[in-house]
Amino acid sequence: MEIGLLSILGLGFALGIKHAIEPDHIIAVSTIASQSKKLVRSSLAGVFWGIGHTATLFIIGIILILMKGEIPEKYAMSLEFLVGIMLVYLGITTILSFKNIHLHKHIHDGEVHKHVHSHDHSSFHEHQHQHKKVSYLKSMFIGLVHGLAGSGAMVVLTMSTVNSAWEGAIYILIFGVGTVIGMLFFTTLIGIPFVLSAKKFSLNKTLTQLTGVISTVFGIYYMYNLGVTEGLFKLWIQ
Repeated sequence: MEIGLLSILGLGFALGIKHAIEPDHIIAVSTIASQSKKLVRSSLAGVFWGIGHTATLFIIGIILILMKGEIPEKYAMSLEFLVGIMLVYLGITTILSFKNIHLHKHIHDGEVHKHVHSHDHSSFHEHQHQHKKVSYLKSMFIGLVHGLAGSGAMVVLTMSTVNSAWEGAIYILIFGVGTVIGMLFFTTLIGIPFVLSAKKFSLNKTLTQLTGVISTVFGIYYMYNLGVTEGLFKLWIQ
């Protein structure tokens, strides 16, 4: 393999890491990390995000490269708009995740005992055990949506960097490895405060709902910026 191609792939790896830490990516995955009570689950949430993201980029990217085409601006921006909708949805569901759960205190033998109590049909412990499967599936779906939204820019970047379809395929995969590693690192960092506060119900609830508020507000801003500032709504009306 030529030294020039190796340099390009190295650049792709570095750009993949940088791509992973874009605000919309971090905010979206943080809503998943906030639900995890073990650090390894937060870390794996990042890995599954990267898998979904890379799979979408690779499939759509290779198809467009082989067809020597690109996604029209209106549709590329519409896919980006989906990210905003997803951020709002994730934010609201995160805020409401404590809706049926509250802290119950009572005094027994002169000591104050605290219990996490749920009015839901399933117990809180059952709810906790479901986090692992749901978190991973959500993370992969989030990565898939982000991959769809970024596929247009990825193809333009790839086609301007490499000379053939097979080089493009390798470039996208290396870029994907970079995003997986980058997201693995940052979801681990994000998960630390939630794991440390797991046994402190009030603090954990505050941190989790704050994450939901940030995701919701950023999602609304994201949609407004695309629709109004960048003119997506005008493109659809014309």
